Amino acid sequence: MKRVLVPLAEGFEEIEAVTIVDLLRRANVEVHTAALADRGVTGSHGITLEADLGLGEVRAADYDMIVLPGGMPGADHLRKDARIDGLLREFASTGRYAAAICAAPGVLAHAGLLDGREATSFPGFLDQNSAPGIRLSDAPVVIDGKVVTSRGPGTAIDFALALIALLEGQAAADTVGGRLQRPSR
Repeated sequence: MKRVLVPLAEGFEEIEAVTIVDLLRRANVEVHTAALADRGVTGSHGITLEADLGLGEVRAADYDMIVLPGGMPGADHLRKDARIDGLLREFASTGRYAAAICAAPGVLAHAGLLDGREATSFPGFLDQNSAPGIRLSDAPVVIDGKVVTSRGPGTAIDFALALIALLEGQAAADTVGGRLQRPSR
């Protein structure tokens, strides 16, 4: 079974965090949320979630993917945490997936994971100076090698389905997506 780590920092974007965890679990992916500090973590809109564990309990080797929800000031807290930076670098150096949505792609850039890559984010959180050779996109989801980025709460379902496709295959993503009863575009 694939395992995914979702760090939660005070001020995270609730739609993004819950959508990622919910849809991955619907695809039978084992997801653990990890709090930077106290297990009760409050999002940017006042919703508190109880994290599965503290970040200090995490071993990067136990996970196939790390996914960062955005939100402010949550993304800033993630960027300033040396443990998150270390985890991101370890995932990248061992060829495992690192993903981020909304403001959190800036955390990937800070860790050096967007150098020379195509990426997207919530408007204004990435620019040409964010990473050497970055190629900015306005696509809802961008996959460049083992790095996945997305734009914001409105793209959270597409983002989570893309993560499922990477981990469990397109058929699993189609099954989960089909059960959501989204309108056709």
